[in-house]
Amino acid sequence: MSESQRYYLGQKQIQEYLPHRYPFLLVDRILEISGPENMDSADTKNKVGIKVIGQKNVSVNEPFFQGHFPGLPIMPGVLLIEAMAQVSSFSMYPLMIKKIREGNETFQCMLAGVDQARFRAPVVPGDVLRFESEVTNCRSAIWAFACKVFVEGKLVAEANLMANLTTSAGKKAF
Repeated sequence: MSESQRYYLGQKQIQEYLPHRYPFLLVDRILEISGPENMDSADTKNKVGIKVIGQKNVSVNEPFFQGHFPGLPIMPGVLLIEAMAQVSSFSMYPLMIKKIREGNETFQCMLAGVDQARFRAPVVPGDVLRFESEVTNCRSAIWAFACKVFVEGKLVAEANLMANLTTSAGKKAF
């Protein structure tokens, strides 16, 4: 695979792509998007196997730690799922970023399903989360992902997600 088929995204590119903002933007970096040839083609048949690696630095200043839980700050599992979904949506980045930049189209990636979610260890302030997501199925506007979250190489959470890609008008993107 050539270097031109890999992506690294900082906060500026993440905010250009994702509509989320503080306190609900749960991705600090996209370390890599890689996969099969022609990730930017509209043909969804070659999307299976796209991998995204993302990162979030968990700070004690996160607003949810005030109430979850006082004296024992733990990142809520539902936010880990949301962060997995945000990272997974970058599987579509090679396909959608040209359209976004040209102003021809906006889109929404809506979470449609969560299966086999497991939380194996608590996520606490100071942890650096490494998200790994892989497209496992792609049929038109419905995408499926296998997601894992690691802290210092240890698996802390995992889930299978499904998302629906639509245009801003609510129509299917494909």
